[in-house]
Amino acid sequence: MTFGLFFATIAAAMIYVLTPGPAFLALFALSAKEGRGAGAWFVTGHLVGDVLWGTLALAAIVGVNQVGPMLFEALGLFCGAYLIFLGARAIMAREASGTAVIGFRHPLTAGLLFGVTNPKAYPVSVAMFTVLVGHYAGLLTWDMAPSVMMVAFLGFILADLILVSVAGLAPVRRFFLGHGLIVTRIVGVTFVLFGIKSIADALTSYRARA
Repeated sequence: MTFGLFFATIAAAMIYVLTPGPAFLALFALSAKEGRGAGAWFVTGHLVGDVLWGTLALAAIVGVNQVGPMLFEALGLFCGAYLIFLGARAIMAREASGTAVIGFRHPLTAGLLFGVTNPKAYPVSVAMFTVLVGHYAGLLTWDMAPSVMMVAFLGFILADLILVSVAGLAPVRRFFLGHGLIVTRIVGVTFVLFGIKSIADALTSYRARA
């Protein structure tokens, strides 16, 4: 594994967790209401879903890479379009999503169920890993997949530590309770930017082969 692939995988895993979305908003809502401890239990349960969807995303990328670059480019276009779609919806939202407190009674169980059953987790994880790890698609093989997933797991842990630390800060808790809609729209801008990057990378790859 090259240094470039190592850092790209950690970055993809961390950005996947840190980029605001349903789980992000649920965590901040729970932490704002119940404190950092409840948030820590929530992300511990959610980590199971992160590992599940991250593994499936990497498996999809490796599988597509083994078939050929054209399918990988198509995947990049699809993922980019999907991220732009999600981003546009968030930008145009009229109220913040995820502000209801989820899991205040059993945050560990709630995080587990939320992470595993989130219908957006798989396509978003595929999109994030495609955007950042796609440059190293030629290096990815099934033999390398377990070590790449271990690096991604490290990225998940680091991102969760950052989230729990930030979500528990008193100013952040006050800000989230008062400005949830702003956070939701920032989600949209971030997703749109990643979507544009994914599409641009796919088009650049196609032009290089043409």
